[in-house]
Amino acid sequence: MSGLTGRVRTAQGWPVPNAVLTVTDMTGRQIARAVVDETGAVGTELLPAGVHTAVLTAVGFEPVARTVRISPAGTGVLGEMVLAPIAGTVAAPPPGPWTIDPVHSTVIATVRHLGIASIKARFAEVSGRLDIGEPFERSTGHAEIKAASIDTGISARDNHLRSPEFLDVDTYPLIAFTGSGLRRTGGDTWVMPGELTLHGQRRPVDLEVTYGGFGADPWGGVRAAFHAETVLHRNDFAIDYNAVVRAGVAAVGTTVKIDLDIEVVQGEQLPAI
Repeated sequence: MSGLTGRVRTAQGWPVPNAVLTVTDMTGRQIARAVVDETGAVGTELLPAGVHTAVLTAVGFEPVARTVRISPAGTGVLGEMVLAPIAGTVAAPPPGPWTIDPVHSTVIATVRHLGIASIKARFAEVSGRLDIGEPFERSTGHAEIKAASIDTGISARDNHLRSPEFLDVDTYPLIAFTGSGLRRTGGDTWVMPGELTLHGQRRPVDLEVTYGGFGADPWGGVRAAFHAETVLHRNDFAIDYNAVVRAGVAAVGTTVKIDLDIEVVQGEQLPAI
């Protein structure tokens, strides 16, 4: 049996999962804590009878406090709580399809060298789309990178990295990521869980996403900007360390940091510029 129950939503009626309900007594001592579920519902354990304070908090939203009365049976009704975004939070882009603009998007892979420096590789050819959901948390995305477009600035090394000893671009021409859903971690930061397919291996990957906003561009379209980061482990994708050495990047670390700066244009396809 639940103690204090309620439902949490946005002003548009969407649930706010992972919001936290904290209940304190009149001395300020915490007596209960509960997490809002995917439907927006929340419930605590049975509580001491009397008058208490309920506070709801969620990342990216203003906190809300309410005085509640708990019955002798240990139960109470919080009712419906509406959370408002924190002032200054960047507005989400309009729902619908958005197409990645490869000319204004970059993908950079960075590995540590000898523990004191970095080697960077740029992938010049990226494509894909975002389907912005309503609410924003229901957005999905798919991106494809041409493995052969890797560029470290040294052609001999790039050719070796494209070879069967490393990326094997003839066998695995595309690096692909498919993500579903967004989880807010800050006012303009999110996590998108998904799957990365690389070198014939498919692994779960979380992208840490920073949303930069949206607006009109000089060519009559509407654009939105995102920065995303993740860290990959080379061994997860069956990339042989000896091949790395032969490619001329010996003494590199086992992790690879990926940075994506992505611009997307509203619509099913890119406009002619």
